[in-house]
Amino acid sequence: MPPEPLLEVEISADYPKRANVLRDVGFQMWPGEILGLIGRSGSGKSTIALAVPRLLELRGGRVRGRIRFLGQDLMAASGKQLRRLWGSEIALVFQSPHAALNPSLCLETQLREVWKAHCRDSWSKGRQRASELLQRMELPTDRAFLRRYPRQLSVGQAQRVVITMAVLHRPKLLIADEPTSALDQASSADILELFRGLNRDFGTAILYISHDLSSVRSLCRRVAVISEGNMVASGSVEEILASVRGESQKDLLPDHSPAATSLQLWEHQQSRDNLCPSRALL
Repeated sequence: MPPEPLLEVEISADYPKRANVLRDVGFQMWPGEILGLIGRSGSGKSTIALAVPRLLELRGGRVRGRIRFLGQDLMAASGKQLRRLWGSEIALVFQSPHAALNPSLCLETQLREVWKAHCRDSWSKGRQRASELLQRMELPTDRAFLRRYPRQLSVGQAQRVVITMAVLHRPKLLIADEPTSALDQASSADILELFRGLNRDFGTAILYISHDLSSVRSLCRRVAVISEGNMVASGSVEEILASVRGESQKDLLPDHSPAATSLQLWEHQQSRDNLCPSRALL
């Protein structure tokens, strides 16, 4: 029998002074899948990132419809049940890592608090797992580094720490909302490779939200497109990126946005691949 979906979403969402920010948005994710979500700024991507784990209410929003995760109806879940899921089964990584870290606490204290929030095991066991993850993130694990404060980290280092915290409990679903937008090209490539490793080694499903179509192409097999609060298309990466051209590109992606530039680079690469098929294997 085919596996049950990890996540099933059919929702609309409102903000206090803006109704129907999302309108009948529906999609599914499967265990271990990396699903890309693309669309222009203000289309509703970040609202989806907050709505799925029921965090939108904390921003004053309201979600209507159906969200099922691991067979559980999240729309009917109590606050206590949701808090058990946040960080343990569903984790989030946002585009501004320093905003996600507590500026008043050193890194080890923040890692310890994340560990204790969902695990009764001792911090010595948690420290060992955190050290393993920090090594995977290519970060130091010595005491001097762990005693640093967020202000003492580069943006790339801070994002790696945030990812470490997010996956400390091996969540089934990681929601990554523009996780590379504040990073340089080299750091962005490193973060994408980390996501691949987490997906490959731990089976972590990832909802990858990005303007960078080249990263979506390299990381995802399936993509969904959102425009003005509506899910307008979904399918394989090749099908969707091939269709987001001409008038569709103008509607979904601003002409000078990173996404539009990425699309142009992708189309150029495709034409070169067609001329020299062996390049497509690189």
